[in-house]
Amino acid sequence: MGLFDKLRGELIDIVEWLDESRDTMVHRFDRMNNEIKNGAQLIVREGQTAVFIDRGQLADVFKPGQYTLDTKNLPILSTIQGWKYGFESPFKCEVYFISTRQFTDLKWGTKNPIIARDPEFGPVRLRAFGTYCVRVTGPENFIREIVGTDGSFTTDEIVEQLRNLIVSRFADIVGESKMPVLDMAGNYDELGKFISSRIVNDFEQYGLQVSKLLVENISLPPEVEAALDKRTSMGVLGNLNAYTQYQAATAMTDAAKNPGAGSAMGMGVGMMMANQMGGVAAGSMASPPPVPGANFFVAVDGQQTGPFDAEALKQQIKAGRLTRDSLVWKEGMAAWTPASDVAGVSNLFGAVPPPIPPKG
Repeated sequence: MGLFDKLRGELIDIVEWLDESRDTMVHRFDRMNNEIKNGAQLIVREGQTAVFIDRGQLADVFKPGQYTLDTKNLPILSTIQGWKYGFESPFKCEVYFISTRQFTDLKWGTKNPIIARDPEFGPVRLRAFGTYCVRVTGPENFIREIVGTDGSFTTDEIVEQLRNLIVSRFADIVGESKMPVLDMAGNYDELGKFISSRIVNDFEQYGLQVSKLLVENISLPPEVEAALDKRTSMGVLGNLNAYTQYQAATAMTDAAKNPGAGSAMGMGVGMMMANQMGGVAAGSMASPPPVPGANFFVAVDGQQTGPFDAEALKQQIKAGRLTRDSLVWKEGMAAWTPASDVAGVSNLFGAVPPPIPPKG
């Protein structure tokens, strides 16, 4: 250190901090040998708090304002150093300026997916991210628990720990709420407020307060999102049979405009249309949607019943609700067909004894 710096350190009588950064949370006021002259002026600006530390022990705390540093304004430090009758010579003490303004646009997010049980999709992996604002509300706790002796403490040194706290509470909330993933998108504000309320105590231990927390996105793995996109597309199409017929009619129109280009395609489309028309003509009933593990549906009085397995079909025969002339259908059949013409049903009539004739 040069002679000019030494003299400047000995003659300094104003203790202040002009913050030119946007991320500094704590700044230690440096001077030669930590000496501050008796009667020096302390200037604490709005958005700041000054903390005096003597030999590692936290002493006086000053809010915004201008102070003359003497025994009247330094009661705790005076007691620690034994200034019963005032002091005249410079005293040694560390001064930390703490920024109490809001630090905005801090990021949080899940490094790894959170496993959750969704009532619709089952176990899913979720990712989430957002932003939050934080400010120092307890300078003493912040110095004791976080800063220590760091002379220039920035947000970069604490955001990782704060992110872990937020993500941990977010995972708890998702697990406890059992809210469907598809409903979370409409409740980002509520989730943000709920997370804020759950992390209050965690942040207060560090002398911090979360003034605003936003959930910006909750996402599923790419393969699940792709499946959802297909499901949405099917919902937009609506009646799939009508859509298929429309597509077939469009293809036939295009083929008619170019006769030499697709006669085989036209024949294929025509056969498909014929099969669809045949299915409508047989009983004037559309084939029901396939049901996993089902066997046969039975038409009773113009209404679709079933599906029935072999044992259930026997009961239907005994009850007289299924006859050889009844129309039946199962997955893979082109149209409703009389039971007597369908293998797997016709053979059941011989296995069931006829009704017992009435007495007399």
